[in-house]
Amino acid sequence: MINTAIYGANGKMGQVLGKKIAENPNFSVACGVDKNTEKYQNNFPVYENPDSYKGELDLIIDFSHPSNLEQMLEFAKKRKVPTVIATTGYSEQQIASIKEASSEIPVLYSPNMSLGVNIVNTILSQYSKLLNDAHDIEIIEKHHNKKIDAPSGTALLFANTINKALDNSKEFNYGREGKNCPRNDKEIGIHTVRGGAISGEHNIIFAGDHEVIEIKHTALSKDVFALDALKAGQTIVNMPVGFYTMQDIFNL
Repeated sequence: MINTAIYGANGKMGQVLGKKIAENPNFSVACGVDKNTEKYQNNFPVYENPDSYKGELDLIIDFSHPSNLEQMLEFAKKRKVPTVIATTGYSEQQIASIKEASSEIPVLYSPNMSLGVNIVNTILSQYSKLLNDAHDIEIIEKHHNKKIDAPSGTALLFANTINKALDNSKEFNYGREGKNCPRNDKEIGIHTVRGGAISGEHNIIFAGDHEVIEIKHTALSKDVFALDALKAGQTIVNMPVGFYTMQDIFNL
């Protein structure tokens, strides 16, 4: 049984994760951590300060907010707990902090837990260079109207993967506005849509003069992120100290 702390336990993804853990005999929720401790009636204790939990702990899964990172990493390092980080919207400095923490504990960080998203990312890393010369590259992402960061962490993951495959030769253009905005061949366009209850949709477009290639991923519910986070957690509790991604979990 993997005793798990859910960071962001009273958020939307924290609640989904809690339900999926209740259905999985290999996991139990040891506690939740959330700034709002009384939002829901959970069947596990929720603390504002993780140090309030004194019991056994095998794993932390984080679906919370970038502002929680410092507290979470300090707690994880102090308790020597393997950690899965699924929150998005981090600064470069915060990502550096995550990698630094991985010198003391096993840390898996991914802006998207989904197997499908990580398969798409692998495809982009392998084939973007073949398409670059004759195609313009655009990324469109869609999410629910409560998502706080834009563009999504997954859109940035895709953009950075493409750019790395192209020797970082591209600049990111976040939307277009104006009366004189011709596209140049050194940009990756990144566009954001927010509305309703969209769980997550990403469309990567390679547009040429004679053909258009589109790679699309659609999450039909938030369950996919929770289920694949549990796969990641089940793996990382047995991994040595280090920094991991979902590519490592899925062997992509």
